[in-house]
Amino acid sequence: MTNDAFDDSAQLRLEIAAAAARLVAQDGADYGSAKRKAARQVLGDAPNRPTNRPTNRPNILPDNDMIEEQVRQYNALFLADSQPARLFQLRTIALQVMEALQQFHPLLSGPVLNGTAGPHDEIYLQLFAESAKEIHIFLLNKNVVLDMSESPHFKGARYDAVETASFLWKNEGVHAAMYELDDMRGALKAKADGKVLRTDIAGLRSLLAASLADGVPAAD
Repeated sequence: MTNDAFDDSAQLRLEIAAAAARLVAQDGADYGSAKRKAARQVLGDAPNRPTNRPTNRPNILPDNDMIEEQVRQYNALFLADSQPARLFQLRTIALQVMEALQQFHPLLSGPVLNGTAGPHDEIYLQLFAESAKEIHIFLLNKNVVLDMSESPHFKGARYDAVETASFLWKNEGVHAAMYELDDMRGALKAKADGKVLRTDIAGLRSLLAASLADGVPAAD
């Protein structure tokens, strides 16, 4: 009985992850909203929920790593003729932005780093300075039109949210979260499983060089 329940929960989690991945790839949904919407699609909404779809099982939602893997599979199956070029284009533009903001120790994160970026994705950077005001003034002096918001701190909920400047660069959306210099400690450290969560300019150049070596074309 326990094994059957476990297997069923694992299958449901996989179904939700696959449905969430479609929402991410097709509509540009963020992982959080995609997994919640996907769960409603798979499990059904009351009062029309299928009777064989349980609703009270713990940990039924997939984690972000599972969704990311499903996005990779979706890209390979349905976007193989366009996604690599789109990723190369976004990484090229990300490098240009990072070089322009080099004095603020830019790091790249998100789909453009992990390789899942598609037609709806944008560039996510993390910048580091004595004060966010330095970055703000620098961008304004470059005549960059900014839309200011806040983003969760990458170190977790125990830390305050950080100011984030969103702007267009070569018609691509860029979101630059602005951190204090002390936050750089450990920022480039990989997770226990070896997954890299952010990279610097040198790391991004290496990714682009590897793509060129593999013959991936740049998008127009």
